[in-house]
Amino acid sequence: MTKAPEPVGAYPPCRKVGNLLFISGQGPRQRGSKDIPGVVLGPDGRMVSYDMEAQVRAVFQNLRYILEENGSSWDRIVDMTCFLTDMQRDFAVYNRVYAEFFPPGPSQPCRTTVGVASLPQGGSAPIAFEVKTIATLP
Repeated sequence: MTKAPEPVGAYPPCRKVGNLLFISGQGPRQRGSKDIPGVVLGPDGRMVSYDMEAQVRAVFQNLRYILEENGSSWDRIVDMTCFLTDMQRDFAVYNRVYAEFFPPGPSQPCRTTVGVASLPQGGSAPIAFEVKTIATLP
């Protein structure tokens, strides 16, 4: 991977099996940075607030990098599992941004959205959004 962020654990960014590309959970962190887009930290280094839209857009950009670097493309995504740490607060924003990237139609992927208590700290602060994806390969 040259554009997507480095994994924060002992796992590959993705794995090709047959004509499928399985993409590990991706967060919003950008390659070479510990900053999480949209996160505001206080003087003590603790997270004060976060911007869900900025995180969703960053995650989708990371997915695009992985897809393209592995011979797939955005329209080949067939399934997504999306994780939010605050479903009540963030679902409407996430769903609106998601609809921009995946308008209704024959190439719209299947989707499951799950509320979780927490996600890994992938940089300067805990992340609020992560996506696991399956895409096809040509």
